[in-house]
Amino acid sequence: MELQESVLEELFHQYSPIIYRYILFVTKCREEAEDLTQEVFINAYRGLPNYRGESSYKTWLYSIARNVIIDHFRKKRKSNCLIDLPLPDQNHLVPEEVLDRKEKAQILHRAIMELKFPYREIVILRKIKGYSIVETANILGCNEGKVKVTLHRALHRLKHKLKSG
Repeated sequence: MELQESVLEELFHQYSPIIYRYILFVTKCREEAEDLTQEVFINAYRGLPNYRGESSYKTWLYSIARNVIIDHFRKKRKSNCLIDLPLPDQNHLVPEEVLDRKEKAQILHRAIMELKFPYREIVILRKIKGYSIVETANILGCNEGKVKVTLHRALHRLKHKLKSG
């Protein structure tokens, strides 16, 4: 039991920031993201004895996070919290460029959040978090072909939303 707790503590310190950011991006609410991140690690603690090492700890934790988010959205359909989008390094930009980038980032963020959940999570995992097709498939519990097809459809839908909106 003590070994399990030390492993979980190490996992929490190493992965809680990225799990939190992932959940925050999906839920758009800091308080919910904090609560759901805690829930992910509670579930990880319970599931650690069954962890078989077939994927990395990071992938395993993202899978747990995904399931926690799905359960959360089943219980609660909408979130009213807003987040500030992280923007690229802006030290060398003039104020007008900073404002333009922020506006574009907000438009993109809104368009992503309007996608249906499977499309949104594929875009977040592949294009924002930068996971490979294999890692994304492991997180989502599907095959690589489905990741590719869903991403293609999601990006097509996102492009359409950005053009029309």
